[in-house]
Amino acid sequence: MIKVSDQAKAKAIQLMTEDGFKPFEDYIRVGVKSGGCSGLEYVLKFDNEKTDTDQVFEDNDIKIIVDKKSILYLAGTILEYSGGLNGKGFVFNNPNASRTCGCGESFSL
Repeated sequence: MIKVSDQAKAKAIQLMTEDGFKPFEDYIRVGVKSGGCSGLEYVLKFDNEKTDTDQVFEDNDIKIIVDKKSILYLAGTILEYSGGLNGKGFVFNNPNASRTCGCGESFSL
């Protein structure tokens, strides 16, 4: 469903640990909501609880939860991390997006 690159895994582990989460037990919550300059925007946060409407995926030893309404928008997405001077942080490489904004935080289908 959602893949996690090695760079994204390393940064997620670092940030989750700094925020008091357990990287190999807790989750990265990924979703989609209305907004942004392209119509839909990505949501990413750390979480230690899942709901009945969440689906759990695991890739590269990272657990990801996605709410059921976001699953279709995110199928096949790769979560990557871009650091450095021109880095954007976590980046969603979404094969379903027909258009993205310049910052990469919103998209349309």
